[in-house]
Amino acid sequence: MNAGSRKQLRGNALGLIHAVAIGVAGTAPSYSIAASTAALIGAVGALAPASLLYCGLIMIGIALAFVNLNRVYPDSGASYAWVGRVFNRDLGFLTGWSVLVASSLFMVSVTIPASTATLLMLAPDLAEQQGWVIAVSVGWLLLISAMVVRGTQLTGRIQTVMTATEIFVLLSLTISAIWQFGPQLLDHLRWESISPAAFSLESFASGAVVALFFFWGWDVTLNVSEETRDSSRTPGIAAGLAMLVILCAFMGFVTVTLVVLSQPEIEASGANVVFAVAEKLFPRPWSYLAVLAVMLSSVGTLGTAVLLFGRTLFAKSRAGEMHARWSRVHPRWDTPHLATYLIAVIGVLLLILSLGFPSVDAVMKASINAIGLEIALYYGMAGLACAWHFRHQARRHWRIALLAVLWPLLSVLVLWTAAGLAAIGMDGITLAIGLGGIAVGVVPLLLFRGQRLPHA
Repeated sequence: MNAGSRKQLRGNALGLIHAVAIGVAGTAPSYSIAASTAALIGAVGALAPASLLYCGLIMIGIALAFVNLNRVYPDSGASYAWVGRVFNRDLGFLTGWSVLVASSLFMVSVTIPASTATLLMLAPDLAEQQGWVIAVSVGWLLLISAMVVRGTQLTGRIQTVMTATEIFVLLSLTISAIWQFGPQLLDHLRWESISPAAFSLESFASGAVVALFFFWGWDVTLNVSEETRDSSRTPGIAAGLAMLVILCAFMGFVTVTLVVLSQPEIEASGANVVFAVAEKLFPRPWSYLAVLAVMLSSVGTLGTAVLLFGRTLFAKSRAGEMHARWSRVHPRWDTPHLATYLIAVIGVLLLILSLGFPSVDAVMKASINAIGLEIALYYGMAGLACAWHFRHQARRHWRIALLAVLWPLLSVLVLWTAAGLAAIGMDGITLAIGLGGIAVGVVPLLLFRGQRLPHA
């Protein structure tokens, strides 16, 4: 077998710090806040921080499932590989397919904020012109894909720098808000503002789907487990630390947004809410640090989405469930380069097709809601797989019962209920993109079913 056909990724390329940085970058705190805060507040109003808190607890249950399963089966395919082992290969395939579809759609929803932020800094007059936004988006996508092909170690180092800069900017804005609006912030910490009883079932479901988009991405730390030192342990620790950082960042900044901006200002800010907050807190040109944070965040999470797609497709191909070409690794950089090139091509095509939407905001709304359904599917399947795998061990120890069975299982039930209720209110196009994209996976499932290799 020649070097270009090897099926082994480079081990020990990432340490704990770089893995945490990739996990935080995967959720893209600044980007997620910028893209989704207005939608979340529109759905649940002043209960937005509470919505993030309870959805964060749900997400911790899913994270526990990923950590526990990775300890037993470290695999770059993550949820795809675990569901296939615990249940059956068909369910595993569709779980992995939902990851591929969500990552592909994300190429549109994440490159647009990166492009808009870039144009705001370099050519503000062009930031509202859809053609220019798409053109710069394509440039970012190609650049980041090239970086990911060059190796996980390089990606980890760059992500660490970008994530540290981004968190510093968000922390600076939060501290400034506390200094200027301290009493008002305390009002939002009352029990009435965070009580579960304040939600109706419908409002909780609407907020949960948006909040799910906030948190999505931390699981990329498990997709690079084969390339991380101590692959059965370090990725899990990294995922836990990343979740802690992002939960604090999201709740803190959304609370700041509710205090610093009025409801009309939040609605008018659209996908630029971080900049709108910065404009209230910092004089220019310092407020443009917020634009830099969103740009770095968008670029960072674009890199992790490319990683997520490439490693999942690599794992499926390595197992004989997709064409063998996608399991080839680069002879020099030991990365699944062909799988990475594929997501770049798909992303460019989707960006070009997005020109058919009437506006950038319409593109963002459709892609975010559709992605939420796909995330709910594969996160939920991983949670079920964990609960089922550890069900017998749970009888012997209460910690396993709580952390590997009950919490993940409860998270799945709440997650799927919220996604189902939210889907009822979605338009036909969004549902077709979200659910239809998963249904298309039946075609390759049937085509490659006879070529599957046995589990290692």
